[in-house]
This record gives sequence, structure tokens and C-alpha cells, in this order.
Amino acid sequence: MSVMRLIKRNFKNVGAEEFNLLYKAYIRPHLKYYIQVWSPYLKKDIECLERVQKRATKLQGILRKKPYEKRLRVLKLTTLEKGRLRRDLIETYKIITRKKNINLT
Repeated sequence: MSVMRLIKRNFKNVGAEEFNLLYKAYIRPHLKYYIQVWSPYLKKDIECLERVQKRATKLQGILRKKPYEKRLRVLKLTTLEKGRLRRDLIETYKIITRKKNINLT
């Protein structure tokens, strides 16, 4: 059984804060893992992963009929693509400023 189905079945009326805790603990780690390992660059692959987050944000009952961007703002989340870009920029900064040792040999 999928994690989202378990959350939907066991947590009927959760507020935004509770949803954030559930989402960040059970769903987002899987998505981040797939993004890091898979590193999607094709539009269809990025949209496939983003659809998972879109569906997950619809689990929050009062936000179900709101547009995706509004749900993200209310839940204080970012799109997966923006999060990946942010992590890539942070890693690049660490490498350029030599805050991260990389053995090139």
C-alpha cells in the first residue's frame, strides 16, 4: 500500500502543520531520493515526479480545490524542481569556495 494512501486513510482531518509533518516525514524523502539518484532532466520525468507532490498536497482537505501554486504557498513548500536547483546551487557554491573538499584524482 502506498504511503499517500495510508496517510489519506488514517489521517482524515489534518491541519496544515500536521500535514507538513506527515509530508516531510513520509513522502518528501522518497521524492528527494528519486531526484538525487535519477536526476531527471526530461520535462516528462520532472512532471511525473511533480505530479506525486501535486497529489500529496491534495490530501489536505481544505486545499483540495485550490490551484497547485496556492497549495504550495499555504503549506510553505516549493516545487521539487526549485528545490533541486537550490541544492545544486548550494553544492556548486561549496565546491567553488573550497568549503567542500573534492579529490579530482
